[in-house]
Amino acid sequence: MSFHIQPIDVADKSSFYKELAIQLRGLLEGERDAVANAANCSALINQSLADLNWAGFYIMRNGELVLGPFQGKTACVRIAVGRGVCGAAVERKISILVEDVHAFPGHIACDAASRSELVVPLIRAGEIIGVIDLDSPSPGRFDEDDRLGIETLARIFVEASDPF
Repeated sequence: MSFHIQPIDVADKSSFYKELAIQLRGLLEGERDAVANAANCSALINQSLADLNWAGFYIMRNGELVLGPFQGKTACVRIAVGRGVCGAAVERKISILVEDVHAFPGHIACDAASRSELVVPLIRAGEIIGVIDLDSPSPGRFDEDDRLGIETLARIFVEASDPF
C-alpha cells in the first residue's frame, strides 16, 4: 500500500476535519489490525494538526487504560479509570476538552509542557475500548470543532479496526 498525507488547505475547521476524515478512511482501508491502525491514525493526526506535542491512544486493559501507539514524548503507561483527563473521559463516557490542564483536578502531567488536552473515548458496541488523547503546549488549543472532528476520526478508527 502506498499512502501519502495530503496537505489540507481549507478556510474552516469543519472542512479541515471532513478532509482529514477522508484521508483517515483511505489510510485505514483494507487494514483491520487495531495496533497498526492506531499507529497510523496517531501519525496522521500528529502530522496534520498544528500545535500538538502528543497524539495517541490509550487502550482499556483489565479495567485500566494502557499506553498504545502514539506520537510524541514518552508517556505514562497506565492510567486508572477516573484519574486525570483520560481516566475522567472513560468514567464519564464523554469527550473532555480542557483549556488549561493545570486547572483540571487530578491532571496527570506526563509532559510538563502540555497546557491543554482533548480526550475522546473509543466506543465499540456501547463499551469504551480506549481513548484518543491529544495534548498541546498552548492553553486553549482545542475547541468544539476539534472535539467533533476527533470524535469522527475515533468512529472511523473503531469501524475500520478489529478489537484490540
